[in-house]
Amino acid sequence: MTSNSDGYAARVLSPAVENLVAQLTKLPGIGRRTAQRLAFHLLATRPEDAHELARAITDVKERVRFCRECGNLTEEEVCEVCSDARRDRSVICVVEQPVDVVSLERTHEFRGLYHVLGGALSPLDGVEPSDLRIEGLIDRVEREGVEEVVLATNPTMTGEATAAYVADRLRGRARVTRLASGLPVGGDLEYADEVTLGRALAGRREM
Repeated sequence: MTSNSDGYAARVLSPAVENLVAQLTKLPGIGRRTAQRLAFHLLATRPEDAHELARAITDVKERVRFCRECGNLTEEEVCEVCSDARRDRSVICVVEQPVDVVSLERTHEFRGLYHVLGGALSPLDGVEPSDLRIEGLIDRVEREGVEEVVLATNPTMTGEATAAYVADRLRGRARVTRLASGLPVGGDLEYADEVTLGRALAGRREM
């Protein structure tokens, strides 16, 4: 239910500002009051700064794509991790989203390759195995002779279910390990600190 103050704000804001507020509320973690503050901040900035932000958003939508090998974000056909000859190509770390690659790279503990699934299994939300990059992972393991697959899906119900499914599909094809304790159940890799993630990587276990 809209409060009286919000209803009043909606009446006094111009259509353009109201539309900006509405678009900002679509961002994760942004409520209407925060969206209004951001909108007024943008109105107070120099026009060139606002235009730079708009161009940055347009550029990232037009230029960024998924790496054809691992599914990470890149502006080229193959991302920097996959094209780095110094990486250990016998180990692949499986994550749910590209942001998880960033989190794990901050630990400086992992020197292998990555594979981004693009989500986690969740039948209630209509996410089935065919919706994720699971077949691509199996193909990479067989084609590249991968020796170990580290399952680094989030320690949530959907993340654990995804890890169990992928481990079963990979059984007999490669050694499958899971991140060790240190990550809180119900948490996301994106919000874990470097020490916690580093310990989890160092103490990963067989599945």
